[in-house]
Amino acid sequence: MAAWQEMPLSGNKRKKGGVIVLWSLGTLCLACLAAQGAAGGDPSLKCEDLRVGQYICEDPKIDNETQEPLNCTNHTAYVACLPAPNITCKNLFGNETQFTGKEIGFYKPIECRNVNGYSYKVAVALSLFLGWLGADRFYLGYPALGLLKFCTVGFCGIGSLIDFILISMQIVGPSDGSSYIIDYYGARLTRLSISNETFRKPQIYP
Repeated sequence: MAAWQEMPLSGNKRKKGGVIVLWSLGTLCLACLAAQGAAGGDPSLKCEDLRVGQYICEDPKIDNETQEPLNCTNHTAYVACLPAPNITCKNLFGNETQFTGKEIGFYKPIECRNVNGYSYKVAVALSLFLGWLGADRFYLGYPALGLLKFCTVGFCGIGSLIDFILISMQIVGPSDGSSYIIDYYGARLTRLSISNETFRKPQIYP
């Protein structure tokens, strides 16, 4: 009878001992993972990888002569960006820093245009007042068309009108492929085009 009563007691002890061992192993594993995370950890976020709203970029400094951002090279210029207060990220030198909103975290590239001294205002004015003499085409670097307009009095006025529309809409530009000098916050034309790679949102009909 005594032996029969000791069997379940020893089984309960074994179950409790197994639970304690498993719990100890689980705790040890969690401690190891926490230690690894504290020692190595994930790499800190770079400031240039911040999301929109976590930083603000300064307005570019504009060159008065070209009306393009300063230090424009290969159609690209850079503006300073300041992470928001209490944002922690790696700055330009790879140092993890907590920003206060006044320090520069990174420089963001922006697009700029290549200009070569041709003014949009001058081209429009020449086309409007002296287009029948071909002055606009001479100015933009098209001497053959300018001479032809001069000899035909602007193709009897029709060519002058067409050139005025094309130049005003910035369809006809300088012959060297550069862009007009236009005020940075002026009437610049942005062309939108659709190709096979352009994403088209499907029309949802009611």
